[in-house]
Amino acid sequence: MRSDFQERVEKAVKSIRTKTQAKPKVGLILGSGLSGISDQLDGIEIPYSDIDGFPEPTVAGHKGILKIGEETVTLAGRFHFYEGWTMDEVVLPTALLHGLGVETLIVTNAAGAVNKAFAPGNIVLLKDHINLMGTNPLIGPNDAKMGPRFPDMTYPYDRELRDMVKRIAPSLLSKPEDLKEGVYAAFTGPSYETPAEIKMCRIIGADMVGMSTVPEVITANRLGMKVIGISCATNMAAGILDQPLNHEEVVETGRKVQNDMVKLIMGIVQELNI
Repeated sequence: MRSDFQERVEKAVKSIRTKTQAKPKVGLILGSGLSGISDQLDGIEIPYSDIDGFPEPTVAGHKGILKIGEETVTLAGRFHFYEGWTMDEVVLPTALLHGLGVETLIVTNAAGAVNKAFAPGNIVLLKDHINLMGTNPLIGPNDAKMGPRFPDMTYPYDRELRDMVKRIAPSLLSKPEDLKEGVYAAFTGPSYETPAEIKMCRIIGADMVGMSTVPEVITANRLGMKVIGISCATNMAAGILDQPLNHEEVVETGRKVQNDMVKLIMGIVQELNI
């Protein structure tokens, strides 16, 4: 991270504080096709353009709106490394959520299924990840205020919270069997992975593959936030089916599974706020 990263975070927090003093404990980062989840949560909407130092998403399915209430704050839209943003900009929203008081982060994404036992429309609770992006958001000058220089990543996705999600999910999903658990591998993108790369991912233990999430989760762990990671399996990864991949199908599958995602996330939020 650059030496001015914390200053950027503080400026972004101050721009939010001109509109609300709410200090929600639960934060959500929503992936492709899942921005509509924010419509189900209370709060005021703030466009990213009104947040000091914030870029704006350039990918279809990412609204670019922060919605903040007393219990939750939602980021509908994320910044991807493949868009040309620096890692500082990719993880700036995560640090902003922490600065607003968030203690538990729910991060979602649309991803390709590597595990052949999974299917499009499955909801996958993340238990671990593999960083294949060739970089790390914590590279650069160390700011001890943000946490340890070498943060532990043994449990990047909180074990107790995963158990909680598995406990409440069956009563919330239209098909309880659609909930899976797995490991997420992150590439930089924006090209989809080749069949050989997907085969490699399967060999090293990945169940899902995508182009986001890992930088935010690394940053959240350094900041001491508990993390729940949820992937929407929008397609089978390259080489599993004999057909090309396209982003429109990813977004459309995200929309189709949105009802279940909304129910699950609302259930998680309710459980966290009891």
